[in-house]
Amino acid sequence: MNILIDIGHPAHVHYYRNLAKELEKKNHKVYWTVKDIPVAKKLLEYYGFTYYVLPKKSDTLLGKIFKQVLYDTIILFICISKRINLAIGTSVSVVNISRITKIKSIVFDDDDDDVQPIITKYVNPYADTLLSPEALKGKRARRDTIFYPGYHELAYLHPARFTPDPGVLEGMGIKKDEPFFIMRFNSFKAHHDIGVQGLSLSQKKILINLLSQYGKIFITTEREIEKELQPYQLQISPEKIHSLMAYSTMFLSDSQTMTSEAAMLGVPALRCNSFAGRISCLQEQEEKYGLTFAFQTEEFNKMIKKIMELLNMPDLKQEWHKRRDIMLQEKIDVTAFWLWFIENYPSSVEIMNNNNDYPLRFRF
Repeated sequence: MNILIDIGHPAHVHYYRNLAKELEKKNHKVYWTVKDIPVAKKLLEYYGFTYYVLPKKSDTLLGKIFKQVLYDTIILFICISKRINLAIGTSVSVVNISRITKIKSIVFDDDDDDVQPIITKYVNPYADTLLSPEALKGKRARRDTIFYPGYHELAYLHPARFTPDPGVLEGMGIKKDEPFFIMRFNSFKAHHDIGVQGLSLSQKKILINLLSQYGKIFITTEREIEKELQPYQLQISPEKIHSLMAYSTMFLSDSQTMTSEAAMLGVPALRCNSFAGRISCLQEQEEKYGLTFAFQTEEFNKMIKKIMELLNMPDLKQEWHKRRDIMLQEKIDVTAFWLWFIENYPSSVEIMNNNNDYPLRFRF
């Protein structure tokens, strides 16, 4: 089978890299298309994937529309030349191509309908199949969505797929068991980020002043970092970030994906933005497993209070590892499930419709 994976964010490389490797082991051909994003390209190169580069994304609405037409045109030619049978990803192009060709499309979506109105209206309804974490049950307009017990981040951070490398600590000048903190700040340039607020510069400074009393601080950001924060900017190869995160004391952010990544690694994760309370997967991680905490921007003082509460816990790491273990007992090796679903597609759709518990056989 010839399979296309279309991605538009560095995190998507992680989502599908294990799946792609497993598919290639079984003699399937996998082709990647990626927006011109330096980190995403670096990750694809690191993991040994061949890929086609699409033009850079636009920040304006009109620019996004024009670029989407361009993306679809380029991908269509790739699909025809490579005789693609199945297109997968979290992508508008995947659906658009399948609508004008015989290529089948599977969309992997872990966001709520109400936080991504464009995807909800123009993408998900037209995918041949929509796959989502079961935390989104009741939050999907599309009734034939296939749900499974997992999160996208477990496709690469499940213990069956990932073991942190302690060598990353030495490379960063960090001693074993030395406390340190990682922060992630978002640029909020995506189509679903219109009107969304994150941490202000003054709030970021407050966090730094507070946490610097307890350990080192490393800041990672999507785009250019504010001048005042540059001394804390994280200088590390992107493929090493999850190992560093796994050993961190705490993760603080106004970003969604890396907050969930920290939770999957058993690291206390706190985020502050106007998406708080609106992301079902993160809400489940907070309310059911106690792994993460969300605050609206006007609740910044509550976030500070929670940080101090956690810092005063004598067994913080041990407690979070216990909470993570409880979560893992109920979730699956997501890559293994995705691999089975794709290799047996479209029969896998019927199997899932007749047996919602089928994914449980992919528990670790």
